[in-house]
Amino acid sequence: MRLARYRSARAGVDGPERRVLIGLVDGDHVVPVAAAGPGGDRGQSRLLEIAMADGGAGPAAIADPEPLSAVQLLAPVPRPPSIRDFYAFEAHVATARRARGLDVDPLWYELAVFYFTNPAAVRGPGDPVWAPGGSQRLDYELEVAAVIGRETASPAASRWLDVVAGFCVMNDWSARDLQAREMRLQLGPAKGKDFATSLGPFLVTPDELPGVESGRPQATMRARVDGVEWSCGELADLRFSWGELVEQAGRDTVLRPGDVIGSGTVGTGCILELAAVHGGDRYPWLAPGSTVELEVDHLGVLANPIVARATIPAALVE
Repeated sequence: MRLARYRSARAGVDGPERRVLIGLVDGDHVVPVAAAGPGGDRGQSRLLEIAMADGGAGPAAIADPEPLSAVQLLAPVPRPPSIRDFYAFEAHVATARRARGLDVDPLWYELAVFYFTNPAAVRGPGDPVWAPGGSQRLDYELEVAAVIGRETASPAASRWLDVVAGFCVMNDWSARDLQAREMRLQLGPAKGKDFATSLGPFLVTPDELPGVESGRPQATMRARVDGVEWSCGELADLRFSWGELVEQAGRDTVLRPGDVIGSGTVGTGCILELAAVHGGDRYPWLAPGSTVELEVDHLGVLANPIVARATIPAALVE
């Protein structure tokens, strides 16, 4: 199943405000199957329940389908309890370290490492993104995220499919100048990362991805800036399987429904890498007016416009 959390194009029953719904994506239409309800997560819990339920076809429609082009897609998990982002693609690690005159640390091949980023800074499809104050080097990162659907403590790698509700595209936005300065102190990343993480456009259940049983599903990953392809990689190139990532994330702790586990950046999947290999003139940092699209086979296209900080909305809270 491909599941969407979205604002309907139809007026809500209680007034002109468009309702937030949960829907099954069928081609270029979305079939509403549940209302988001009054809870603080605006349907996140219901979406995860549907994804984790057996039955394949999903629940029955509660209204007529709507064209995807007519609705406003929202982040599938707007309020994750946590976001852990791994560092699991060797090509990205090797190129990023080479740019700093370093080899890949042999320990990287033994230890799946991650950092925590800010669950309060989630952006959805179409939401604007801006560089944080003091940064001139805004970068995208082409990633895939797994979303936990069932609470579990210290899950075994072999049982990862029992606890993952689905996958979505993830953009781990980075302010490279802030990040580089912070990490000279051997801690972080901090303000270089926690200003925005984009998730969407759908939550796709694991059965939709070829080869998922191996823990390394196959999917081509691409990034475009203003319609021009800049990055291209393969999800199956993960050094560590999704089972290993889930096991490491949950080791000696509890994973909760809605927790996001990022893959890390695929090879070629950011400007930092591209500029190190091909030069900054060819691959400049992102600027207001540009649009970044991340596309992953089976998962869809996640697009966000880059705006100036002066144009940011008063609030992005739904």
